[in-house]
Amino acid sequence: MDIRELRYFAAVYRERNLTAAARTCFVSQPSISTAITNLEAELGTTLFIRHKKGVAPTASAEQFHALARRIIDEAEAARSLFRKPSTRTNLTLGLMRTLDVPRTIALLKPLTSRSDIALRLVGHDERADARIISKSMLGDDEHFVPLWSERYVAALPPSHPLTLKERLRAADLAEFPMIDRCHCEQSTFFGRTAQRRPSAAIAQSEDWAMALVAAGIGIAIVPEGVAKGHPDVAIREIEVKVRREVGLAYRASVPLADALKDFVGKLRKQRIKPNRSEPRPAARKTAGRGR
Repeated sequence: MDIRELRYFAAVYRERNLTAAARTCFVSQPSISTAITNLEAELGTTLFIRHKKGVAPTASAEQFHALARRIIDEAEAARSLFRKPSTRTNLTLGLMRTLDVPRTIALLKPLTSRSDIALRLVGHDERADARIISKSMLGDDEHFVPLWSERYVAALPPSHPLTLKERLRAADLAEFPMIDRCHCEQSTFFGRTAQRRPSAAIAQSEDWAMALVAAGIGIAIVPEGVAKGHPDVAIREIEVKVRREVGLAYRASVPLADALKDFVGKLRKQRIKPNRSEPRPAARKTAGRGR
């Protein structure tokens, strides 16, 4: 096995999806599949079980992940040990407060792994070279590179009676206490469409909102990626069709630093790369003339 295969394994373990792992590693999905197959053959065990929505780690993967993560970190430390000091480019990146942690970590890895970049993170409304935000926050003078799109879901306490339903309507939520999120990027929409309902709490952060849900205080409407990062809450679909598109925004009037230009280029290439694991649409048949 090599370090690249271990990185691909760690990405699949984190994302629970081969296509998503390929996106975070800036490679094709077949490269990820081949690496996992090679590791499974070398280790003599199955690491992931495939299902319709992605993959699930086996007990072997759970055991192997800690070791793989340690090897990856030690390899990075070894590379940094003898690197010659170089001129570092200061790069300030603004982050909106409602990003989920796993996606954010994977997104920042290509920047934090470079010794020539001094990365500084600030809030999305502070001065920055670029921002990772919802498209609804985009300024008039900004370009936008889409990264992912996600729906909103209901996060519920595991024992809540609404967990008996697979899909929730607005009327289902109206009679239960809700947890409002201070930094919801779709607060205008949800405020306009929500029926009158009691508010159990106002959460200052996503982690605090999820902690209040897990404690049984109320229900929260959150981006799906945020809810998935908290296994101690239940997730249910809601009938509201609103989604958010998250991407990298940067000012059109300001020239990009070389490091940021390279990062944007990789994001654009990864975004337009076709997913080879999905079947191609069948060619549309046209009736011939004269038949």
